[in-house]
Amino acid sequence: MDFKQLFFSWLIPFICGCMVSLFWFLFGLLKKERKEQEAIKAGMCSLLRAEIIRSYEKYMVRNFCPIYGKEALKKAYDSYHSLGGNDVATRLFEKMMALPEEAPGKVSKEREDKK
Repeated sequence: MDFKQLFFSWLIPFICGCMVSLFWFLFGLLKKERKEQEAIKAGMCSLLRAEIIRSYEKYMVRNFCPIYGKEALKKAYDSYHSLGGNDVATRLFEKMMALPEEAPGKVSKEREDKK
């Protein structure tokens, strides 16, 4: 058996073993990355849900939701929903969107100018 034949008889199994090891290493990294992404997604969803609930409590007490509040709420709700949020926030969102944009009994500046 010459050196060249001995070299290739060991090289091929060595390369195959390295490739299998590399595959399992990369598979482990991807699995870890996916787990971390799911945790980040769940955390972001929780923060957005808390913001929607906080806004709901704030504006339902006031009995109106200004336009800037509705815009911010819409962005938070869209992100929450795209992350897989549930229907509880949907009901809160719909109730807040139905609120008037000005305080009850308050005359808007535009209406005052017309008088």
